[in-house]
Amino acid sequence: MFQAILPRFALLASLAPQSKAELWSPMTDPAPSPIGDEAQAHAQARLLAAMAIGEQAALAQLYDSLAKPLYSLAFRVLNNASEAQDVVQDVFVQLWKKASSYEQSRGSVFSWAVTLTRNRAIDRVRMRKRRAELLAESAPDIQPMNLNGGHDSAHSLWLQEKAEAVRGALAQLGPDQQKAIELAYFSGLTQQEIAVSLNAPLGTIKARIRRGLRQLREIIPFHL
Repeated sequence: MFQAILPRFALLASLAPQSKAELWSPMTDPAPSPIGDEAQAHAQARLLAAMAIGEQAALAQLYDSLAKPLYSLAFRVLNNASEAQDVVQDVFVQLWKKASSYEQSRGSVFSWAVTLTRNRAIDRVRMRKRRAELLAESAPDIQPMNLNGGHDSAHSLWLQEKAEAVRGALAQLGPDQQKAIELAYFSGLTQQEIAVSLNAPLGTIKARIRRGLRQLREIIPFHL
């Protein structure tokens, strides 16, 4: 499906802005020319219509038109080149799948793509927070090696080892507890949403998560 644009994904890393001044933001800046002009908007709408009938060449052209500002936006939110690349790829997958549902009267293709990018980037930020909470709750006695908040290689290695310890401990939980914790901390669902998803009472879900976290604290070593 994406043979026409796969080579382009490898080029996204070279687009990483070197400073905040280079970053484009839909909240503060106008759409960069020529993406924002009317002729380009109509051209992008035609490309999306072609994508709706399966034309990969149209997808490649739309990618060339939108990838850089979308990547810049994702990078602004995430401050991580690899994650920004993943977000842009996800957005183009979504544009391909949903091309037939696009209605030009509801806004430009560019605006739609910006909304998708912003939402997916924010979702990833939320996932980071949830995973950090899981690490903190499951291994509260393990203190970081770098107390100054830096991001040196030793600190990164410590974070990786701690995350691996938590993943290994999760595999030792019962299936009900493991599923509830994964949905809460890796899928970002609320406890109420987990209860609906698993067709279980809210109190049961709370108990599973509470017991699961307690078991994780017992399984994970105090020192990594």
